[in-house]
Amino acid sequence: MKKEILAVILIFSSVLFLEFFVAKKTFGSQANNIVATTKITICGDGVVDSGEQCDSGSNGPCPAACSAFCAINSCGGGNAGGGGGGGGVYVAPQTAVIFSGKAYPLSKVGVLKDGQPAITTIAGPDANFSILLSGLSSGDYIFAVFGEDSHARRSSLFTFPIFITQGATTQVSGIFISPTIAVDKSEVKRGDNIAIFGQSIPNSEITISVNSDEEFFNKIKADANGVYLYNFDTSPLAMEQHFTKSKSALSGQISSFSKVISFVVGAKNVAAIPQAKCPAKADLNNDCKVNLVDFSIAAYWYKRPISADFAIKEKEALSGDGKVDLVDFSIMAFYWTG
Repeated sequence: MKKEILAVILIFSSVLFLEFFVAKKTFGSQANNIVATTKITICGDGVVDSGEQCDSGSNGPCPAACSAFCAINSCGGGNAGGGGGGGGVYVAPQTAVIFSGKAYPLSKVGVLKDGQPAITTIAGPDANFSILLSGLSSGDYIFAVFGEDSHARRSSLFTFPIFITQGATTQVSGIFISPTIAVDKSEVKRGDNIAIFGQSIPNSEITISVNSDEEFFNKIKADANGVYLYNFDTSPLAMEQHFTKSKSALSGQISSFSKVISFVVGAKNVAAIPQAKCPAKADLNNDCKVNLVDFSIAAYWYKRPISADFAIKEKEALSGDGKVDLVDFSIMAFYWTG
């Protein structure tokens, strides 16, 4: 039975891959539409961009001493020609991407390439991170960056398409990872508090949204470790399912919203199941498994406008781009439990 399921997935994925291969030609034109807070520069394209001291293809000062990351090395004292001179040594830029931005202090930061894990690093105590992903070929890619807090809770994916130029280092800076989020109860007795908590950038302002007939917004400041906690009074909420999410702001930068977490307002209190026990992504029916049921749910929405209800789940469990495509099935394949 398992072989038959895998065969179905393989066939379906092959069809998706062919369509993705054709569609890839359009991704390059979208590379500048990532997020307003990010900046893309390309080392090796002959243009000295903002933040670059030089570029290997430009006619700037001492071009032979421009490093692979577009910084000026010492030019040396001798002539380029002749026996004993020796100027700076030119190092050709590599085909690579550098991702940099803010996550959580001393937290894991990971990059997915076309839906598959590519590289991880650890953010500094100030929450800043920088990741170099090298060894790439020229072409279009879909990258996603995520943070993982001290309790192994993952952020929503920061996803974007980008074209990689051969022999150039593309820098994507200003990435602002959204907060992680969790609640202490899966069901809360109406009138009691529900704790909404997570981790973000130290000392950032956290906006918490709770969805009901009307949307409630509350603000709280993260502490020096980026940890935040808000006790929300459920008295104004109807006895039904509700959703909460959070976003972070610091020094004029604003993150996207976190994953969407659901809870029920009812007649009793039920403790929430720790998120770490379930797959971080791709569990579409909330059974802590990623299997054929989840695959079937995603396949139903393939090439269809997704509903408002499924849009919430797609943002939480898949790529968050508002549609079901190859990237979502790649994420599902990675978290597959059977």
